[in-house]
Amino acid sequence: MDFKRILLLLIMLLSLSVKAQNPVFTSVFTADPSPHVWPDDPDKLWVYTSHDEPGSNNHYGMTGYHAFSTTDMVNWTDHGRILHLENVDWAESHAWAMDAAYYRGNYYLIYCMKEAGIGLFRTGIARSDRPEGPFTDLGYVKGVEFGQDPALFIDEDETPYLYWGHDRKCFAAELNDDLMSIKPETYTVLTKQLTHVFEGPWVHKRNDKYYLTYPGLTPRRWPEKMFYAVADKPLGPYEFKGVFIDDFEGQSGTNHGGIVTYKGKDMMFYHSAWLSGGLSETRSVMADYLKYDKQGNIIPIVPSKKGLGIAKRTKTTLKLEAENGFAAGGKLYNVIVDTWIKGYSGKGYVTNFDNPYDHVSILAQVAKPAKYRFIVSYASPDGESNHDVLINSRIHREFKFPQSKTFKEIDFGLVDLKEGDNLIRIFKRDWKPSKGKFAVDYIKLEQVFESE
Repeated sequence: MDFKRILLLLIMLLSLSVKAQNPVFTSVFTADPSPHVWPDDPDKLWVYTSHDEPGSNNHYGMTGYHAFSTTDMVNWTDHGRILHLENVDWAESHAWAMDAAYYRGNYYLIYCMKEAGIGLFRTGIARSDRPEGPFTDLGYVKGVEFGQDPALFIDEDETPYLYWGHDRKCFAAELNDDLMSIKPETYTVLTKQLTHVFEGPWVHKRNDKYYLTYPGLTPRRWPEKMFYAVADKPLGPYEFKGVFIDDFEGQSGTNHGGIVTYKGKDMMFYHSAWLSGGLSETRSVMADYLKYDKQGNIIPIVPSKKGLGIAKRTKTTLKLEAENGFAAGGKLYNVIVDTWIKGYSGKGYVTNFDNPYDHVSILAQVAKPAKYRFIVSYASPDGESNHDVLINSRIHREFKFPQSKTFKEIDFGLVDLKEGDNLIRIFKRDWKPSKGKFAVDYIKLEQVFESE
């Protein structure tokens, strides 16, 4: 490690030690943020991200996506893995940037992966009836060649538009109502309208103007800066305006992000390499207020550790639904998903732990080794239940769940998680008959800071 890298690492660590609000998420490495407020819940902000593996020195190992939510911009919930390469039959690698949308009563994840056997980027579509997923793949969008870095913009008249870009090119088109193909007659090449464009387009609307933001190079000079252009129509023509996030200390080689209005404030989400101390392949989400001058031009953002400045730091809690199973990186072994005990969250809960080693496994992904507070939401209507908890192949201890006719949370104290993937298994180990139907709704893993 050279002197410049050591100095940068010290700067980043100092930034974290003073309890900064940037990066937004310090529990896991995230990039390519897609922020949204859904019409059925205007008090909650959602951010969908790609996921970087700890210790990675490339972007080729990216394999899945996460969803985060908040109601105060300080306390965040990480809903865990919402879609993974292994859930997409047609893909072989490269789970790069994505976007999300609410359209005709469903939530959609719009993402890119490389098609198996061909190696060509495709734009995939996945659907869920819940904003936190998990999402079920529907296939890839027809008519989109090399569909990297997709963004889906739903206009006020419910018309869907798709934008995508790669290697100094940018394209756009109107989608058909099923979102599975473009209308060929609307296919538009935006490249020449977007000075320095490289990839990652994003569109938002303000005062009847369409703003297209994107990462670019000047020219072919890394790292990427963030630029924007403005148009009167979704497909342009666009007028180039300039840069609004220039070079900054600790930035990643790439940048990518989106804009959202939440509780009357405009915010820009993007990414840096602050959490990893300057490693461009392990990135972290940032957020700053976005402001405009009287002419509607974006006032440049200067990234700082203060970020949104709402509190001294953000805190993330992993809330992992037991019933999501394989779709979220876990497993249900000889147990079932049921709904007869009321008061559960998500789509149900896991029950029928009748035989030895019947279990539910849940995946928790974190950036660095740390202690987390381990909380389980459970019900045990007919009496106390004893179950073991296995964390990364190590039996933590036997956990006693007191009788509870309704779902409630029980705090089992601190557990150690390693960097990367942590598999948490709740199971019955002995042959003693169960007293009724023990049920697991979800687990929580709360970040713990030194001052707590």
